[in-house]
Amino acid sequence: MKVFNIFRKLYIKILIYKSNQYSVAKVYRKYFDVQIGKNVRFTGIPNWGSESYLIQIGNNVTITQGVTFHTHDGGVGLFRKEYPGINIFGRMKVGNNVFIGHKSIIMPNVTIGDNVVIAAGSVVTKDIPNNVVVGGVPAKIIKSISEYKEKALKNAVYIFETEPRKRKKEIITKLKEKNK
Repeated sequence: MKVFNIFRKLYIKILIYKSNQYSVAKVYRKYFDVQIGKNVRFTGIPNWGSESYLIQIGNNVTITQGVTFHTHDGGVGLFRKEYPGINIFGRMKVGNNVFIGHKSIIMPNVTIGDNVVIAAGSVVTKDIPNNVVVGGVPAKIIKSISEYKEKALKNAVYIFETEPRKRKKEIITKLKEKNK
């Protein structure tokens, strides 16, 4: 049985690495039992934790490299001698149109609203309302999504090239033009 589990883990890793940013959601649904909506993009490999079936992700979500979903409070293990079997578990729900930045951590019993940006490295310990940008440790509201959009539109460059070398050239050219 142990050998089977090793091969199963290897097989899942191969499936993940063979998938693209959108098709990998099928692997996570099937092998990790995560509830994932439509048009969900993974730009890296998340850490689902041990109870991934407690995670629900909405539509049009981007989850970046190193995002961790904690579905339990492991600290209560300190009390298991006095309270055998003690555990704390929590569901988490990610709304629609959400961006979760690099190496962010989502803690148990958290609901993230719709139209939310979570800044890289944030630790989300409480519910997040709709239409906000949050960041920090612990994550706090930084600005509204409309304020973020206004600033993003001022700083944006529009790149349509997909071939890597041409894309690089286009990005460098547009940034030079913007900084004149």
